[in-house]
Amino acid sequence: MKTLSTVVDIDISYATALIAAVLLGFGFVLQQYAAEQEPQSRFLSLRILTDLLRKPRWLTGIVFMVGGQILAAWSIGHLELTVVEPLLTTYLLFALILAVPMSRQRLRWPEAAGALILVAGVALLSVARSVTPVGGELAFGSPSNWWGAAVIAGIALVVVRAGRRRTGEVRATLTGVAAGLVFGIQDALTRQTLEILFGKSPGVLFTNWAPYALVGAGILGLWLMQNAFSAAPLHASLPAIAGGEPVVGILLGIVVFGDTVQADPGMLALQAAGLALLIAGVVMVARSSALGGLARIGTAIRDHTPHTRPIPDTTAARPVPDTTAARPVPGTTAARPAPDLNQQFPGPGPDGQSPNGQSPDGWRQRRAARRDHGPVSGSEGR
Repeated sequence: MKTLSTVVDIDISYATALIAAVLLGFGFVLQQYAAEQEPQSRFLSLRILTDLLRKPRWLTGIVFMVGGQILAAWSIGHLELTVVEPLLTTYLLFALILAVPMSRQRLRWPEAAGALILVAGVALLSVARSVTPVGGELAFGSPSNWWGAAVIAGIALVVVRAGRRRTGEVRATLTGVAAGLVFGIQDALTRQTLEILFGKSPGVLFTNWAPYALVGAGILGLWLMQNAFSAAPLHASLPAIAGGEPVVGILLGIVVFGDTVQADPGMLALQAAGLALLIAGVVMVARSSALGGLARIGTAIRDHTPHTRPIPDTTAARPVPDTTAARPVPGTTAARPAPDLNQQFPGPGPDGQSPNGQSPDGWRQRRAARRDHGPVSGSEGR
C-alpha cells in the first residue's frame, strides 16, 4: 500500500522529469544553433568541441542541458526507466516552443498535431505502467546483465560509420540515431550509479565501474550529438535522438534492471500503442519548419562574416578607357599636321634669287617667317 509520502515523492519525480525536459529542450536548440555553423570538414573531429567551447550561445545550451541531466538523474533514481523515458521525450515540445520565435516562423497544424500525439503517447505509457519507486537494497545491475548495452553500443558504431560516408540530412539522421542509442545507455548507467550510491558514501563511486562508464557515455553522446547538429538542420537529427533514447532506456530497464512488464494482453497492446504514438509524435514535431529555420539563420550569419566575403577586383571589372585616342581636344595643334615651311618658303638659289625668281628682300621676309615658326630642317641658313 502506498503511503502519502510515497505519493508525494512520485508526484515530485514526475514534476522533476518535466522540468528536466524543459531544460533539455532549450539546451538542445541553443547548442544546434551554434554547432550548425561548424564546417563539415570537422565532422567526427574532436576539434568541433574545442571550437564550440568558445561560443557563448553553445555554452549557455550546455548549462541548460547539464541542469536537465541532473534533474533527469534524480527522476531516474525514483521512478522506473519505463516511466521516466517517455516523460523526458517531451523535451521536443519545449524545443519547438523556443525554436518558433528564434526562427521567426509560425507554428503550423502538423507540428501542433504532432505535439498532441506525443502527449497522448506519453499518457498511454504512464497509464499502462505501475509506478514503483526505485530504492532499498535491491541488487540491480549485475555485470552479467549488461550484454544488451554492449550490443546496442555495437549498433551505434555501425550507424556512425554509415553516417560518415553520407552527407547532409542523411548524415545528421544516422549520427543522431547513434547519439540517441548512447544516451539511452547513459540513462541506464545513471540508474546503475545511483543504485551503487544509495545509502553509501560518495567514495564508493571511485571503486565501481558504472560511474566511469557513465562519464564516458556522456562525453561520447555529447560529441555525437554536436556532430549531428552540425551536419544538417535540427529537424534531421532530433527525431532520431528523441526516438532512440527512450527505446533503449526502456529496453535496458527491462533487461538489466528487471522493470516489470504487464502480462495482460490488453495492457501490452496499450503500451505498444503508446510507444507508437510517442515515436510518431516525435517525428511530426521534429520535422517542424521552425526547427529547420534555425539552420537558415545560422547559415546567413556564417555567410556574411567579414572573413568569408572576398573583396571584388574593381580594376579588372572596369578598365580605364583611352580618352586621348577616342576624343582629341579641340583647338590644339596636336590634331593638325605642321606645315612644311620649306615647301612654302624655299631658300635662295646660287644667284641670290629665290627659286620663283623673287628678290632677296622677299627672300629675307620669308626667312623671318621661318624664324617665327621655329627651325624646320637641319639645312636652314645654308
